[in-house]
Amino acid sequence: MDKIHTHETTIKRISGYLHRVIPVADHKGNVISYALKPIMLEFKPRDVLQVMIGAALLAMPVCLTEEAWVLGEELPPLNVFFVALLSIVLIGVFVYYNFYKVTIKGYEHQFIRRVLGTYLISLFVVALILTTLNKCPWFIDTGLALKRVIIVAFPASMSGTLSDTIK
Repeated sequence: MDKIHTHETTIKRISGYLHRVIPVADHKGNVISYALKPIMLEFKPRDVLQVMIGAALLAMPVCLTEEAWVLGEELPPLNVFFVALLSIVLIGVFVYYNFYKVTIKGYEHQFIRRVLGTYLISLFVVALILTTLNKCPWFIDTGLALKRVIIVAFPASMSGTLSDTIK
């Protein structure tokens, strides 16, 4: 039986983006080529735009529902806090398993930046849409406005997270 040599994969920046460089070996274990796989460990402006569009895709229909507006009025602040926390946890789990599971060491800051960035961008998109629809009374009832934004940002942040996976 032939002894197979293992060759380590490395991470290299090519044309400004990080790629995993994977050695391709022949049956004897000699490297004959390299395969490149783009990895998304950095949260770049392109990712921000993808999150914005993704968040808007699901925010629009939810922003137009009276149920979301009423839920913002009726849900206690503690429950709204848990909705926000659940959003961040779900984004974190999804982002970890899709981007950082193999390579988080050295990219912890980028992981946190992507998770919090995704949530904050989603909040901003939802706040903009709800304000445009005159459903965020910022100067009359700021608490209600924030609750509505957080509630609608839950599904919006999930769609923003999903759209961020597009390469």
